[in-house]
Amino acid sequence: MPDFTQLKYEVIGHVAVLTMNNAPVNALSRVLGDEITAAMDFISETPEVRAVVLTGEGKVFCAGADLKGRSSIIKGPGDLPAHSRRTRECFHAIRECTKPVIVAINGPALGAGLAIAASADLILTSEKGSLALPEIDVGLLGGGSHAARLFPHTTLRKMMFTGYRVPADELYRLGVVNQVTTPEGLMPAAIELANTIASKSPLSIGLAKQTLNAIEDMSLRDGYRYEQDMTAAIAKTEDAKEAQRAFLEKRAAVFVGR
Repeated sequence: MPDFTQLKYEVIGHVAVLTMNNAPVNALSRVLGDEITAAMDFISETPEVRAVVLTGEGKVFCAGADLKGRSSIIKGPGDLPAHSRRTRECFHAIRECTKPVIVAINGPALGAGLAIAASADLILTSEKGSLALPEIDVGLLGGGSHAARLFPHTTLRKMMFTGYRVPADELYRLGVVNQVTTPEGLMPAAIELANTIASKSPLSIGLAKQTLNAIEDMSLRDGYRYEQDMTAAIAKTEDAKEAQRAFLEKRAAVFVGR
């Protein structure tokens, strides 16, 4: 397991719980971004982990890019493209993790924090959670492409042009989050959902996520053809046969990951 300094890593059963811990507001520093990337890559090749919960320590999920730390990173030609690439890879690592990633928003998720949430598979938020793109207020842009995966056209433009923070109740009304909880109920709800996912065939879950990622930008015809091919591949596994036997015998399936 990698040695992290700004990311807490804990495994509960088959669920990895990652907690961003870069006080005071969990800004996405170079260290935190690299550690999230490393954790997702590690989890992708760790069979014991079947689902991930990602949250933030304290009252803020992630306040966005670490603007204060940029000056120590971007000093000369080539530094900005390298920094931008590393930031992109952090988001891609979440999306491309072979295990479903549940984001538990414990407070504001701003800019890069929104991009982290949008890169995940499922989103839960406490009543104190919110999503926003405040870059307009600091002379920057960013996160619009990720926000477009979550928000309708006019809401996204309001966010980009004004820095509007979308509160938890509106996030649920828009279908952006799966559930709104009390602050105390957030992690129990996220872990319960993760455990439900972890109880399924890990092979089927892995292929399901791979398929959803792959067909996102495909036509209906190509996307469904891809799904059919993946269904045929799943049907040949021991887990699929066990699932069918368990269904007929009216018992819980015992999956072996083969």
